[in-house]
Amino acid sequence: MIVARYGPMVLRVCRAVLGHTATAEDAWSETFLAAMQAYPELRPDSNVEAWLVTIAHRKAVDQVRAESRRAIPTERVPETPSVDGLPGGEERDLLDELRALPLKQRQTIAYHYLAGLPYAEVAEVVGGSAEAARRAAADGIAALRRTYRKGEAR
Repeated sequence: MIVARYGPMVLRVCRAVLGHTATAEDAWSETFLAAMQAYPELRPDSNVEAWLVTIAHRKAVDQVRAESRRAIPTERVPETPSVDGLPGGEERDLLDELRALPLKQRQTIAYHYLAGLPYAEVAEVVGGSAEAARRAAADGIAALRRTYRKGEAR
């Protein structure tokens, strides 16, 4: 009954965020899956339409975020493979700067920026909260920007 009644409205919300794409339909499906799981805890006097709009919006934004993390196919690899398995010269300098950072900053940068883990998962791996992981990564990136730019000027 809820899907029949609110399905078109939820799809419009998803399409407003994502456009007329398959990802909008994915967000629509995820909205109703999440709603089915949460429905038993919904208060009887709740505004179901507003509740579903909120879920739909969040699921659509999740799709936008996931899309930004997906690899972009390319016809050619932008870097040539090295013989020893290590990155090229300028990248090696950056890796040296990365190695000089404190362990927690190095880990959070590697897990978030290089492996693509969300901060909540990074926090589970390195210990602490998602906010602490975000702060450590931001501090590490700021330090890299300062030191790497100095090294380029040499």
